[in-house]
Amino acid sequence: MKAVQINAYGGVDVLEVKDVPKPTPSSGQVLVEIKAVSINPFDWKVREGYIKDHMPLDLPITIGGDFAGVVTDAGDSSYKVGNEVYGQAAAYGGGSGAFAQFAAAAVNKIAKKPANINFEEAASLPLVGQSALQALRDDIKLPAGQKILIHGGAGGIGSLAVQIAKAMGAYVITTASGDDLEYVKNLGADEVIDYKAEDFTKKVSDLDAVFDTSGQSADKSLEVVKKGGVVASMTGSPDPELAKKLEVVAIAINTEGNTEKLEALKKLVEEGKLKPQVDKVFSLDDVKEAFTYQETGHPRGKVVLKVN
Repeated sequence: MKAVQINAYGGVDVLEVKDVPKPTPSSGQVLVEIKAVSINPFDWKVREGYIKDHMPLDLPITIGGDFAGVVTDAGDSSYKVGNEVYGQAAAYGGGSGAFAQFAAAAVNKIAKKPANINFEEAASLPLVGQSALQALRDDIKLPAGQKILIHGGAGGIGSLAVQIAKAMGAYVITTASGDDLEYVKNLGADEVIDYKAEDFTKKVSDLDAVFDTSGQSADKSLEVVKKGGVVASMTGSPDPELAKKLEVVAIAINTEGNTEKLEALKKLVEEGKLKPQVDKVFSLDDVKEAFTYQETGHPRGKVVLKVN
């Protein structure tokens, strides 16, 4: 089968489409014929070797986590052959690596695919969707009627966070620029701040919560939240000393993927409250171009690879 592997750390040139044996699922796994996968920033951080010190990998590995596909071997699970599923199959997370024609995936990292979307859309959801859901529902615990600022509303996580926050009944303010200003309004944002032209600290104050999806505005965000409010960031905790001084709760989001979150996302999608955001679809053979676009093209939503 075809698989995208790395045998060294580095830029897109270390990505190789190779012919490798089909994985054999072990207990607690299913074998999936992969229909589509999506690229997350974490994937190129793995490729570059940014995480090798605290997550050593035995190279070569098949890279990638997010996928959607069809079960071809259900093993000892409750799934059946032919079930359409989505989730994560990262080689460093209980799977064999998603960027391949077949992958072994842990049953606690997958769920049945939303019935009303295609494989490319489903593959775009797992990591970003679970990150947004966990941040808003579990970490911030956002109640209906509260005001939240979401930084980076046009990105992979932000574009879903805007929709999920609206589904939870929040008043949503987000940041964007250029053509993305209209795009995030169409996602449901109540207010949009042009971060290239305006300083958000002069536009908003007394907020209940801030969700920083990009990690570049977390500390400044502490200034615009009311006492007892929450600032959550995808890239480490906001300044804990400043947060303590301002009496604000600072949270670093550490996404934990599981079946329950994927089923919650499936419900939101099937109820029409959450629409996956796919910017561009590439073929598996064009993986180098896809990574380059993901890293430099400022995509709206996700970059997807069509596999089978």
